Amino acid sequence: MTSPGSPDDGRRLIRVAVPNKGALSEAASSMLREAGYRQRTDSKELVLLDEENGVEFFYLRPRDIAVYVGEGTLDVGITGRDMLLDSGAPVTEVLPLGFGRSRFRFAAPAGSAYDVRALDGLRVATSYPGLVEAHLAEHGVTARLITLDGAVETAIRLGVADVIADVVETGTTLRQAGLELFGDPLLVSEAVLVRRRDAAVPAGLDQLERRLNGVLIAQNYVIMDYDVADEVLADACAVTPGLEGPTVSPLARDGWKAVRVMVLRREAQRVMDDLWSVGARAILVTDIAACRL
Repeated sequence: MTSPGSPDDGRRLIRVAVPNKGALSEAASSMLREAGYRQRTDSKELVLLDEENGVEFFYLRPRDIAVYVGEGTLDVGITGRDMLLDSGAPVTEVLPLGFGRSRFRFAAPAGSAYDVRALDGLRVATSYPGLVEAHLAEHGVTARLITLDGAVETAIRLGVADVIADVVETGTTLRQAGLELFGDPLLVSEAVLVRRRDAAVPAGLDQLERRLNGVLIAQNYVIMDYDVADEVLADACAVTPGLEGPTVSPLARDGWKAVRVMVLRREAQRVMDDLWSVGARAILVTDIAACRL
């Protein structure tokens, strides 16, 4: 009987850590499915073998993933940049994944008018002590860190801290607690694919990275097709330079060309307007299901 991690053809499976819960979990699994990998259907599953694709997935607490990867127990993992830096584990980013975006900020009671230098000697409550301590050290500030596991915004009201440092998405929760943000963000975070620093690149990582990058491109780009007269072809191509240049084909109509090109999704409407202005017609936009570049 073949055990997990030992496929019949002798290949070593790449061992990948995936968040088992929280804000990153569903998006990570969804992205992996889009990349062609099996994912669990039962949230109680801790390990899933995708032998066809040469991967074994382990579902772990997001905060623990960098530690497992840093110790070499697992090859790569998906976690938040904030949790990666807070862990202090010897891991490095391979690829930003474009979801789970957030900012890490200081907050204090409204009207406090603090800046980072004023935190010297104060109590700072956070769930990310490693990240905060490193940031304060960069500014030559020594504060007393109060480590809490969630609900940091109540720490000041309950007299546990003078200031908090926490993940901020909209800031609504902090304002409701009578707090206001101050200083620049300590960090802009998102989900990232990570591997152990100063270690050999795991076999199979190149395929995983290509697939995930293909999903990112499909999410961020569209295919744009349009027809344009020869005399304004150069103007139209200047509007849509594409990644490596547009594909230009002759039309049955003399003096006209068909053009196909990749365009950033967020810019598609503006690009269509600009193409129309230079004389392009029959402008169509199509989603990309998957790609390799």
